[in-house]
Amino acid sequence: MKKRILIIGACGQIGTELTAKLREKYSSHKVIASDIREGEPELMESGPFEILDATNYSAIEDIVIRHEITDVYLMAAMLSATAEKFPMKAWSLNMDSLFNVLNLAKEGKISKIFWPSSIAVFGPTTPKTNTPQRTIMEPSTVYGISKQTGERWCEYYHKKYGVDVRSVRYPGLISYKTLPGGGTTDYAVDIYHKALKHGKYICFLNAETTLPMMFMDDAINATIGIMEAPENSIKIRSSYNLAAISFDPEEITQSIQKHLPNFSIAYEPDFRQEIADSWPQSIDDSEARTDWGWKHEFSLEDMTQIMLENLKANY
Repeated sequence: MKKRILIIGACGQIGTELTAKLREKYSSHKVIASDIREGEPELMESGPFEILDATNYSAIEDIVIRHEITDVYLMAAMLSATAEKFPMKAWSLNMDSLFNVLNLAKEGKISKIFWPSSIAVFGPTTPKTNTPQRTIMEPSTVYGISKQTGERWCEYYHKKYGVDVRSVRYPGLISYKTLPGGGTTDYAVDIYHKALKHGKYICFLNAETTLPMMFMDDAINATIGIMEAPENSIKIRSSYNLAAISFDPEEITQSIQKHLPNFSIAYEPDFRQEIADSWPQSIDDSEARTDWGWKHEFSLEDMTQIMLENLKANY
């Protein structure tokens, strides 16, 4: 069967880079980007684009039929820090969009779905280190509640209706190509911008807040990797744990200081500290590595070098 891909939320932090990679891989005319608003010129000019409200079922259905879509990557979501400010809006976007694509698959109109979950599904009662695939999940944020609920629905639609839905729990993602998007882990993107622009950074988390992180290239490879894996190798239909590196603000600061010795950091924790404290410090992703061959490539040192080299031109 010929593959035609729809990315919903293509202008977001992950969607932008995922669109570029999929267009490079499958040719641009086979990858339809969509979002509620237009994106950067590079995204808009590299292939077909549709304005789309992810909460509108008939609008998604129209694009699916018109473009003969087989695979949907549902990247539209309201992230953790923003969702705390607009809880009902976040719930509506995060859940309605998922039901829309699950129901299209249930009706046989699309064949495969990627839907991202997050480490936000875990909560204060979850084991903090080497968090297992199956564990206590009592999320304490709007974003985490919506993602945990989404995981349950994905598994239900797979068992009940045979929907081929695949998911990974993203850690914090770091990229030089897009600006921070309202997530608690976004300090680890912003810090590089501020290091180059001001030579100092005021961090909204405390120095010892260790969180699981990942360079964006690894996240994109994992996303495409799980979608390309044979169906029988996907054993988990809620969402797979996914991990690469864990560090705290002090460690990322030391990593930056190897390149910019005068860089300094100060700490003024805000409401995001409580969110971060509810999340794991490290993740056991052995099942993803075993089932469909996931492996990460980038270390903290690799990431820092790439981030500073690529952001230099901006400042």
